[in-house]
Amino acid sequence: MFSTLLGALPVPPGVAERGDEAPRADEGMRAVLAELDGIGLELVTTGAGSSRPDVPASEVADGWARAAALSASPVKQVLAGPYSAGRDGGPSGPAEIAESLRETIVALAEAGCPFVEIDEPDALAIAVVDGERRRFVDAHRRLTDGITGVHLSLALTGGNLDAAGPATFFDLPYASYAFDLIAGPDNWRLIAAAPGDRGIVAGALDPRDGGDETRELLVWAAGYAASTSGRGLERVGLANASSLAALPWDVALRKLRRIVEATRIAGVESPREMAALLDPRAVIRPARARRPRPAARPAEPEAG
Repeated sequence: MFSTLLGALPVPPGVAERGDEAPRADEGMRAVLAELDGIGLELVTTGAGSSRPDVPASEVADGWARAAALSASPVKQVLAGPYSAGRDGGPSGPAEIAESLRETIVALAEAGCPFVEIDEPDALAIAVVDGERRRFVDAHRRLTDGITGVHLSLALTGGNLDAAGPATFFDLPYASYAFDLIAGPDNWRLIAAAPGDRGIVAGALDPRDGGDETRELLVWAAGYAASTSGRGLERVGLANASSLAALPWDVALRKLRRIVEATRIAGVESPREMAALLDPRAVIRPARARRPRPAARPAEPEAG
C-alpha cells in the first residue's frame, strides 16, 4: 500500500517571484520534493507533470537523477503517453512517438529509475472508435516491447474508458495502472477485471478546489481495489484523480496530506483500530445480540 500523486502541482510560492520569466527548474524541484517528503508521500515526482516526447532521452534521465538526489523517497519519472501526445496534429503520430519514448525509458532504467509512469490524459476516443483503439494499442506495444529493469505504469485520466474493454489495457505488459475514478467512475469496471498480479493506483481524491476529501471514501477505494482478483493491499496505491496544478499551493498540499492519511489508515490490519480512526458513521458494526429475558416464573398457587 502506497501513496502517490498523478499529474502536476502548482508552482510553490516564492519560486517564480524572483524577476525571472520562468521558475528556476532546480529551485522549484527542490522546494516541491522537500514538501512532499515532509508530507510523507511514498512515491513522488517533481510536480512538473509529464515530460514531453521531444525532450532528449539523456536530458530526461539527467533530470530524474537530480530529482532522486534531492528526495528521501523513491522518485518516479512521468512521460507523456504516445497516444495523447500524438493527437495534437504534429508531424509525429503515436507510433513514432512510442519508438522515441522507448529510448527514454531505456535511458531512465540505465540511470537507476525504478518507476516510469506513462501519462495518457486524452484517450477517451479509444472507448468509442475502433480505429483509435487500435492506434492506442499499437503505440503502447511499440513503447513497451523488450523493456526490462523498470516498473512501467500506465496512467489513464480524464473520463470513463471502460467501453474500450479490459483487453485494450491488460493485454499490454504494464506492471500497474492508475485510473481516474472521479471524472471516470465507470473505470471501477476495469479495475474489477484487472489481473490480480497487476498493481492498481486508485485516483479517488477529487482534484477540484472544494471537491470531496473524505478519508473514509479513500480508505474504501483502497480496500475495494485490493479485494478485486485477490490483488491485496501490497499491489494498491492511492492518489488524486488528476492534475492539481490549478489549485492554490496550500490546497494542493492539503489534498496530498489527505491521501497520505488515508493510505496509512487503509494499511491498518486491525479492524478495531481502523474503525477508531474513521468517522463512526462510515463503519458498519455488527448488531449486539440481545440477552434472552429469563422466563417468567409461574404464579404460586394460593393457599386454600
